[in-house]
Amino acid sequence: QVQLVESGGQLVPPGGSLRLSCVVSENIFRTNTMAWYRQVPGKERDLVAQITTGSIRKYVNAVAGRFTISRDAATNSVFLQMNSLKTEDTGVYYCNSVPVMISESRPYWGHGTQVTVSS
Repeated sequence: QVQLVESGGQLVPPGGSLRLSCVVSENIFRTNTMAWYRQVPGKERDLVAQITTGSIRKYVNAVAGRFTISRDAATNSVFLQMNSLKTEDTGVYYCNSVPVMISESRPYWGHGTQVTVSS
């Protein structure tokens, strides 16, 4: 069974911090690189941070130095610590594997969690 459950998004002022969480199906979590993706209205869903099973991390330039991705094998969870938030960080955040999970021949996504950075 495929499971991706994101949480932690909310409205925060610029300069604030948030920690996003995602619970993942064990079979997916244990064997895959995991990532956080962001989607804003009218644009594609873009990968912003990823972490391998060996905890090697990569970030897009726009979030490097401000966001930290981590994973916890005990709870099959992926986290995104977001600091020094900017208005352009606003969007719906999704976690998924790299490449994304396929279920019944289509990409599978959870509901995501809304992050809004605004004063």
